Amino acid sequence: MSNHNTLAGAPGASNRDYFLKEEPHVENGTALGFWLYLMSDCLIFAALFATFGALGRNYAGGAGGAELFDLSLVAINTALLLLSSITFGFAMLAKQKGSVKGTVVWLIITGLFGAGFLGVELYEFHHLIHVGAGPQSSAAMSAFFALVGTHGLHVTFGLVWLVVLLLQIGKHGLTRENNRRLMCLSMFWHFLDVVWIGVFSFVYLMGVL
Repeated sequence: MSNHNTLAGAPGASNRDYFLKEEPHVENGTALGFWLYLMSDCLIFAALFATFGALGRNYAGGAGGAELFDLSLVAINTALLLLSSITFGFAMLAKQKGSVKGTVVWLIITGLFGAGFLGVELYEFHHLIHVGAGPQSSAAMSAFFALVGTHGLHVTFGLVWLVVLLLQIGKHGLTRENNRRLMCLSMFWHFLDVVWIGVFSFVYLMGVL
C-alpha cells in the first residue's frame, strides 16, 4: 500500500503513466495481428479471383484476352515485382547485420522496382481503356480491373509505407519499433508477390489460351 502511494505521489508522474509503462504486452502480438490482417486480405483476393473465374470469358462480343493482353509487357512487370522481393530480402539481411546504410539502400532499390511495376501497370490500364477495353466494356474487363487494380492499390500503399519507414529509419535508426515495422512490411510485400503470381497465371496466361 505504501509503495503504491509512493508511486502515485511521485513528482512528474501519475498512476496512469506508471501502469501504461508497466502493462504487460503479449510477445509477438504485432506479428500475430498482422498475420490476421493478411488472412483477411486473402479472403478479399479470393473473392476477386472467384469473380474473375466466373466472368473472365464474358467479353460481350469484343476482343478477348489473347488480343488484349501483352504477355511480354506482363513478363517485365512480373520480373520487376519479383526482383523487388529479392532486394527486400537483402534489406532484411542488412537489418540483421545492424547496417542502417545497407538497409536503406536496399529498401530504396525495392521502392524503385515497385514504382516501376506500378508505372507499367498504369500504362497497361491506359492502353486497354484507349482501345475500348475499359472496365465498363464487359463483365470480364470489370472483373479484370477490379482484381488487378486492387493488387495495384496494395502495392501503392506498400510504397507509401516504405517511404515512411525509410524516413523513420533515417531519423531513429534500426530501433526495436522500426525492426518490427520492417518485419510487417516484409510480410506484406512478399504476400503481394504471391498474389501477383496468381494473377499472372490465372488472369494473363489462362486469358490468352
